Amino acid sequence: MSESKDGEVTIKEVGVIGAGHMGSGIAQAVAIAGYNVILVDVDEERTQAALATINGNMARQVSRSTITEDDMNEAIGRITITTEIDSLKIADIVVEAATEDEDIKQAIYTDVCPIMKPGAILASNTSTISITRLAAKTDRPDKFIGMHFMNPVPVMELVELIRGIATEDATYHTAKDFVKTLHKYTAVSEDFPAFIVHRIMIPMINEAIYTLYEGVGTVEAIDTAMCYGAHHPMGPLELADFIGLDVCLGIMQKLYEGLADPKYRPCPLLVKYVEAGWVGQKAGRGFYDYRDGTPVPTR
Repeated sequence: MSESKDGEVTIKEVGVIGAGHMGSGIAQAVAIAGYNVILVDVDEERTQAALATINGNMARQVSRSTITEDDMNEAIGRITITTEIDSLKIADIVVEAATEDEDIKQAIYTDVCPIMKPGAILASNTSTISITRLAAKTDRPDKFIGMHFMNPVPVMELVELIRGIATEDATYHTAKDFVKTLHKYTAVSEDFPAFIVHRIMIPMINEAIYTLYEGVGTVEAIDTAMCYGAHHPMGPLELADFIGLDVCLGIMQKLYEGLADPKYRPCPLLVKYVEAGWVGQKAGRGFYDYRDGTPVPTR
């Protein structure tokens, strides 16, 4: 790692904490862009599963001629998976992509900050939590920034950048330049609950669920209306199932609590589905039933 005279960092080694869906996607995008990546998770099975997922994703890219087989092999060779957080001591930037739980994230920062280089940047992939508040729990609030990748990371072209109150200009510019090398666009958000994308998208989904709850339309009618009437690539209820209804509910709750505005009240039907465990594709059922392979509306 080297720093320019204005404090910007040259990034060569990248750390990713969390080998779930988002963390593995970030590792894939970073490796394809030519960086060495250290993917860390406390669960060894999860790191192995993440590497298998990355292999599968890249193999599909090869079959579609998006990348070459050499590109794939070289990218895979740049990824190191491990359960040892100490391996991040060589990283120039560490992207935390753990579950959306503030206590878990803060515990990770307690472990990782003491072993990071003094000038290294720590970024969080949080989609809802205050960057200022997270940064305050670290030893480097000036070098902390929100870097919210969209899901699925290898496909989606946007990264939201969120500055905390203490984030230095050099940290922001380094992060912005880094995202550009991943061939993604940036949108800069102020540090408000859910930032930009989820502040707009999740309440839209919640309103679609209210539309279902109040009997205005069926699942099929609502999704058809938005696909063909608003030219959305996916209906809001299908999108909710893809994101996870538990995730949608969590974001709505944070908006409702953080902004104290009744327009962000989660729909009771969304709460009921989550309570039933029908949280979308990952559970086999949500607003659609996926268990037989062909999605069938559940209402």
